[in-house]
Amino acid sequence: MTSAPPPIDGILETAVYVDDMEAAHAFYSDILGLKRMVAGERLFAYDAGPAQTLLVFYRGHTGEDVETSGGVVPGHDTVGHGHFAFRISRDQLQPWRDYLTKSGVAITSEVTWPAGGISIYFEDPDGNVLELAAAPLWLNFLS
Repeated sequence: MTSAPPPIDGILETAVYVDDMEAAHAFYSDILGLKRMVAGERLFAYDAGPAQTLLVFYRGHTGEDVETSGGVVPGHDTVGHGHFAFRISRDQLQPWRDYLTKSGVAITSEVTWPAGGISIYFEDPDGNVLELAAAPLWLNFLS
């Protein structure tokens, strides 16, 4: 019998891959209001909340390993559209609906989950599916 794995504290980074870094920056910075912490040729990093980072990678430019002074970062990349969700409070659903509409960002879908949470879906300039989620989304969980 194997023992239980050590605990995980949460997700530290979420990554999305884009074809146009400047359009992505305009969207994530100007529209969503995220503060850019790192600006490189193949990566932008944004503060996405307490102890959370959104990594925006330049698609097709991250497949090779990168040597750093601290070690090797393995190459990675994706093809197609990605997805991730931002957590919001329920009382911010309507302000976000209004803000996205005013900012010219089309809401592509809205879902009310069996657990009682609500998700608003929209896309970034590269077609990645973003979600603003007011918990609870998952049955048997509060977040």
